[in-house]
Amino acid sequence: MPAVDYFPKAQEGERHPLRGSRLRVNWREVGLAAALIGPNLILLILFTYRPLVDNIRISFYNWNIASPTMNFVGFDNYIQWFQAPETGRVVFNTVVFTFSAVAGSMILGLILALLLDQKLAGRAAMRSVVFVPYVVAGAAIGVAFQFVFDPNYGLIQYALGLINVPVPNFYQNQNWALFMVTVTYIWKNTGYTFVIYLAALQGRRKDLDEASEIDGTPTIRHFFRVVAPQLRGSTFFLLITVLLNSFQVFDIISAMTNGGPFGYGTATMVYQVYQETFINNRAGYGAAIATIMFVVVLAITVAQLQLQRRMEK
Repeated sequence: MPAVDYFPKAQEGERHPLRGSRLRVNWREVGLAAALIGPNLILLILFTYRPLVDNIRISFYNWNIASPTMNFVGFDNYIQWFQAPETGRVVFNTVVFTFSAVAGSMILGLILALLLDQKLAGRAAMRSVVFVPYVVAGAAIGVAFQFVFDPNYGLIQYALGLINVPVPNFYQNQNWALFMVTVTYIWKNTGYTFVIYLAALQGRRKDLDEASEIDGTPTIRHFFRVVAPQLRGSTFFLLITVLLNSFQVFDIISAMTNGGPFGYGTATMVYQVYQETFINNRAGYGAAIATIMFVVVLAITVAQLQLQRRMEK
């Protein structure tokens, strides 16, 4: 059987129109792509990847940031942190604060989104009121909430006094202090989760709501069977972003308690990095804690993404 040439034949002296076309490179497009991506890539390397590599390198040294001398100590900084007596309290604060902030802000944001998704008078203004705290600086909110929780003349003291409930001293008890900074952060971060959930609610399928209403489905069952499944993507997105943001909170803790009371009462791992690096001048030790944080956050993020992929399948 004679061979069949499926490619059109080129005229004499002309290049074949198809053969070798994959080797052609549009250098103008390559140059444009390099011009657009190059500056961002350079900034990413300089301000993200290079500091990350430097942080890991510094964690293996004993370095006082006021001195140019760096002494190599290997894994001593890591071993010292795991053996330090305050590490247990710092890890406890980090875990409790992070997961309480994630759960509190997501649940409260969802409730407010469900409420303000309804046709209510003045809902546009109320949406703005809910979102505004998120764009306010954390340090400013921390200073403002110092007066809210003040045991002598704060708003909490006044409200509890009306019903004759003893007012706890939020600044002298470690657990109450941790509760105070957690509530403050939840109040600030709820605006973010509210906006994400509200956008998801407004983009859901209305025909399913109408069918559920025709069937007379109770409100609670309607939410879990019709609404909640359509919020799954937004929920996973918020789980990752809110967890990462909560894990790195520094400004509110610094403004309200400076990591106290009694040393490490509200100090999280992020605050300890700052304290060891810039107050105690132990940059190597602080870098080791930051590296441990990076590994923990990376592991949690990978686990969440794997879980999301499995659920999508």
